[in-house]
Amino acid sequence: MAGLGIGLIVLIVIVIAVVFWAIGIYNRLVSLRERVKNSWAQIDVQLKRRYDLIPNLVETAKGYMSHEKETLEAVIQARASATSAQINVSGDPTNLKAMSELAGAEGMLQSALGRLLAVSENYPELKANENMLALQEELTSTENKVSFARQAYNDAGNNYNTYKQQFPPVIFAGMFNFQDADYFEVKEPEQREAPQVSF
Repeated sequence: MAGLGIGLIVLIVIVIAVVFWAIGIYNRLVSLRERVKNSWAQIDVQLKRRYDLIPNLVETAKGYMSHEKETLEAVIQARASATSAQINVSGDPTNLKAMSELAGAEGMLQSALGRLLAVSENYPELKANENMLALQEELTSTENKVSFARQAYNDAGNNYNTYKQQFPPVIFAGMFNFQDADYFEVKEPEQREAPQVSF
C-alpha cells in the first residue's frame, strides 16, 4: 500500500514537471514572437519617416524638374504602394505574403528614388537648394536607420524561426499555430543599394 502511495506521488511530480516544461516552451515561443513584432515596429517607424520625407523631396524637386513629370509620378506611386504594403505588414509581421509584398514595393520605391536622384544631377540649382540638402541628409540618416532596424528584425526572426523548428518546440508551434517570421530583404540585387543622395 505504501509503495502505491509513493508511486502515485512520483507520477504526480512527473506530470507537474512535464506541465511546467510545456508551459516554458510555450512562453518562450510567445516571447520570441513578440521580439519579432517589436523589431518590426522599429522598422515601421523608420519606414514611416522615410515615406514622410518623400513628398517633401518630390515637392522640392518639382519646382526645378518640370520636364521630369514621369520620374516624379513614379516616385509618388512607388511610395503609395510601399505605404500600403507597410500597413498590411504592421498588422502581423509574421504574415509571409504581406512581408513579400512589402519587400517588392520597397524595391520599386528604391528604384524610383534612385532614378529621381540620378535625374536631379542634371539640375545644378536643385543640387544647391538648402531644402534639398537637408532632405538629402534626412534621407541618408533614415536609410541607415532602416538598415539597422532591418538587421535587428531579421536577427529576431532568425532566433524565433530557429527555436520554433527545433524539437520539441516544433510540436507546440504546430499545435498553437505559431507562424514563421519572414525576413525583410530586397530580392533584386540592383535594389539592395540604398539610393545615392549626393548633391
